[in-house]
Amino acid sequence: MNQIIRRHSFSITFLVILLGYFILFAGGNDGIHRLGGFTMGTTYNLQIVDMPSELSAEEVAADIEALLTKLDTGTFSTYASTSELSNFNRHAINVPFGVSTSMIEVLQMAQEIAILTDGAFDVTVGLLVNLWGFGPSIGLPDGEIPDQRQIELVLESVGYQFLLIDESKSEIEKTRDIYVDLSAIAKGYAVDKLAEYFDSAGVENYFLEIGGELKIKGMKPGNVSWVPAIEAPVNSASQIYEIFFSNGEQIAVAGSGDYRTYIEQDGIRYSHEIDPRSGRPVTHNLAAAYVIDQSAARADAMATAYMILGLNRARALAQRQRQAVYFIYKTDDAEFEEYISDEFLNYLEADS
Repeated sequence: MNQIIRRHSFSITFLVILLGYFILFAGGNDGIHRLGGFTMGTTYNLQIVDMPSELSAEEVAADIEALLTKLDTGTFSTYASTSELSNFNRHAINVPFGVSTSMIEVLQMAQEIAILTDGAFDVTVGLLVNLWGFGPSIGLPDGEIPDQRQIELVLESVGYQFLLIDESKSEIEKTRDIYVDLSAIAKGYAVDKLAEYFDSAGVENYFLEIGGELKIKGMKPGNVSWVPAIEAPVNSASQIYEIFFSNGEQIAVAGSGDYRTYIEQDGIRYSHEIDPRSGRPVTHNLAAAYVIDQSAARADAMATAYMILGLNRARALAQRQRQAVYFIYKTDDAEFEEYISDEFLNYLEADS
């Protein structure tokens, strides 16, 4: 029996050279200040054009480190046993659990998107993620692909309707023994919080990225647009499939795909995109989904939802929502083609 597990973080690439990671902000010859590091099991890269004069680079770096640490190991991590989320996942059924404002905000958005997508996006999918070997413990629990009986048993504890939120009391509660996994929305939320930090400091031009989720504002030095790039959905060295332009707007961008994280066993490839309704990895022809939104958290979650829905349902939902999306799908001839919504087309050309 041959089992191969690949765990690469899916990311949106961008056309800016980043030379390593810096403990403190470093100003480059191009007029961009850069800070990078590690958080939420991946990397972050921040590029700031107009650093606030009242804050030192050391102060900004310390603030960012504190913010990301709080959101990661303090709140949303399923890997840190003492995080807010880990404590809730161990918490008793039908007993209210006090949580932070950040947790309430993320869960409320997650529930809204779950309803919007008829359950395609569901943060209680965690037990299924673990069952298929994509959770904190890497690898299939029994070394075998789950059978239908195992899947059905786990599905009894999967469902966003089993998660209750009481915003007025800052409490959440589970009515079944669910396991919440926020990996498809938490990075985007962290990017939004970074943007709030820099917005409040008066920064007008930045490019913020955590694990491929982006928030972009303003322009690069010289009044040049930031230029993110869509990655080709191939399991090889990163290749650019398409570029687009922010053109000075403040936008959030996120992507999701099934080609860099999967399990292969007995010649069959199983995607890490698990449909919480069936309990199984998706098998459709949608290879990657990119979303532009005002919120990185929402873009993050919607990209995952579109990947679960598949091309036709994803396209129909995006059209109803008038959302800027770029879908890459595989044809019957094993070639790649794309669907680009009218709203996304606006970003494929640079303003003159």
